[in-house]
Amino acid sequence: MTRGRRREHYQWNMDIFGVPKVRAEAELLHAIVLLFQRLGITSSDVGIRVSSRKVLQAVLNMYSIPDHLFTQVCVIVDKLGKMTREEIEKELVSTGLSSEAVQGIIDVLSIKSLSKLEEVLGSDVEAVADLKKLFSFAEQYGYADWICFDASVVRGLAYYTGIVFEAFDREGKLRAICGGGRYDRLLSTFGSEDIPACGFGFGDAVIVELLKEKGLLPDMSRQIDDIVFPLDEELEGPASSIASSLRKKGRSVELVEDKRLKWVFKHAERINASRLILVGNSEWERGMVRVKVLSTREEFEVKTSELE
Repeated sequence: MTRGRRREHYQWNMDIFGVPKVRAEAELLHAIVLLFQRLGITSSDVGIRVSSRKVLQAVLNMYSIPDHLFTQVCVIVDKLGKMTREEIEKELVSTGLSSEAVQGIIDVLSIKSLSKLEEVLGSDVEAVADLKKLFSFAEQYGYADWICFDASVVRGLAYYTGIVFEAFDREGKLRAICGGGRYDRLLSTFGSEDIPACGFGFGDAVIVELLKEKGLLPDMSRQIDDIVFPLDEELEGPASSIASSLRKKGRSVELVEDKRLKWVFKHAERINASRLILVGNSEWERGMVRVKVLSTREEFEVKTSELE
C-alpha cells in the first residue's frame, strides 16, 4: 500500500494475438498515447520507455551465459533504478556470473540511445532491428515524442520475449503508469499452441494520482434529477412508467423499491437529488403523483401527463 498502489484496482488490458511483427506493439503504444491525449495529458507530462528482452538475451549470448539463468537475471536487472548499482552487481554475481559479464550487462542496460545500442550489439541483431522498426512506426503514427529507448526496461515477469515498455511520469514522482510487451511463448504454458502475442496492463491507481496532480480529474459526483418511489408494491408498474417517461425527456432518474420512506428521503438528500416523486394509491387513482422539491422542501401534486 503506497501512493498509486492499492489492494485492489480496476485495470484496462489490451492484447493482440496472431501478429508476429512489431506493428502490433506500435498499435498498442498508439492506443496508450490516445488515452493520455483524451485525458488531457501531454508528452511533456508522460513518456514511455521502450526496450526489448532480446537486448538482454544478446548480451548474455556475448558472454556465453546459459539460457536457464535468463529469467533470474531479468528479475534482478528489473530492479535497476530501485537499488544501487553495487547491490545489483552483488545479486548478479551471486547467480554465478563472472565480474566481466556483470559489468557488460549493466553497461549495456545503461544505454539510453538506440544508435549507441546498435554500435555495441551491431545492426544485424534482431533486437536492434525490431526497435528501429518500432521507432520508425512511432514517427509515422505521430507519437515519437512520447517514447524513448531505455535498455534498462526489461519488466520483471518471466514470460516476456521481445519488445517491452512502460509509461512513466516525467517528474519521477509516481510508479509506472502502465506496462507490457510481447509474450510469444506464454500460451504453451497453459496447454495451448504458441501464438504470437503482445499486450499491456493499465491500472487506474497511478493514472488517477497523475490526473489529480495535474488538475485533470473530472468531477465524477453522481447527479440524479429525480427519485421515483412507489408507496405500495402494486404501484411498481406505474412507478416504472413514470421513470421511463422522465428518462425519455432527458432526466436522470433512479427508481427505488422495497425501502422505507424515511430511508428514501435520506437517500435523496445524500445523493443530492433534485426531486422526489412519490407514487401513491390515492394520487394515482386521480392520475397524479406527489412531487417534493428537495432544495426548497416544496411539495405538491402534478398530473402524470404534465410531469416534466
